Amino acid sequence: MNIVNAVTNKIKLFDYKKFLKGEGALITFIVLFLFATFKYDQFFTLLNFKNVLRQVSMLGFVAIGMTFVILIGGIDLSVGSTLAVAGVVAAKVSPYGIGVSIIIPVLIGIAFGVTNGILVTKLKIVPFIATLATMLGIRGIAYIVTGELSVGASSASPGFIQLGRGYVAGIPIPSILFVLAIIAAVLVSKKTKFGRHVYAVGGNEEASKMMGLKVHNIKIVVYAISGALSAFAGVILTSRLGAGQPVAGEGWELTAIAATVIGGTLITGGVGKFTGTLYGVLITGIIQNMFNMQGNLNVWWQNILMGAILLGVVVAQSQTARVSKSGNS
Repeated sequence: MNIVNAVTNKIKLFDYKKFLKGEGALITFIVLFLFATFKYDQFFTLLNFKNVLRQVSMLGFVAIGMTFVILIGGIDLSVGSTLAVAGVVAAKVSPYGIGVSIIIPVLIGIAFGVTNGILVTKLKIVPFIATLATMLGIRGIAYIVTGELSVGASSASPGFIQLGRGYVAGIPIPSILFVLAIIAAVLVSKKTKFGRHVYAVGGNEEASKMMGLKVHNIKIVVYAISGALSAFAGVILTSRLGAGQPVAGEGWELTAIAATVIGGTLITGGVGKFTGTLYGVLITGIIQNMFNMQGNLNVWWQNILMGAILLGVVVAQSQTARVSKSGNS
């Protein structure tokens, strides 16, 4: 009887709303995973898992950077364009070795990110407008530099090619790097002053200033991180495709935002976690994989499904916030 009473008390104490708010992305991922497993025979195979993980890795890097930006209450629409320029530059310098192929594009990405940060902080331009302008400008650079043509990496070093196509212990290298990036982001967000300051700025910028935090510097660093990760994604994409393409990354900014928000990060900033972003990225990968396996469905249905999931998450977030406010009042 004591055991029954203990279990009953636990059930009463269980806050299902809090659970759904915190683990909604995980639940969605599990539901889609189980559906795909029973629906498609070829889904639950090691080869397919490797392909999905490799495909989502590049978007994953962009989404990690986007999560940092959204956590401070910002937005970065230039990530896709940054990816494209970085990929083109990586292809051009790939004959000089993997080190040069990574460092130079990432430095360019950081420069673009710092530019975004300065526009938002020093010039006080709304993040949406600032990054929309840089998105258009950077994409224009990609087209001008390439003459609207792909830049081949046929003479690239073997190490550069392995970056996007190689395996370690049977696991795709991009997938390993993505997981390491997620782990690093989690540690930074939870175990460092910078991570706590990011959440503080997104939660209440004015209060953060009163606490003595250098809000402008934090924002610039966050945008620089977003630029660096987007550029690194472009390097990996070029390595995988064997060419840098000026059209690469078009629309990725919206997909990265969707994955981040589906993962539970509030678009208003201050609330979110990187494990949720991981699930959000995996959800986009599973949806794309299911549509590829179905074969006879228009690809635009994929966007409809993603849009429906995103809308459901945002509605759930707003309802939860409303209930929390009414409960506190």
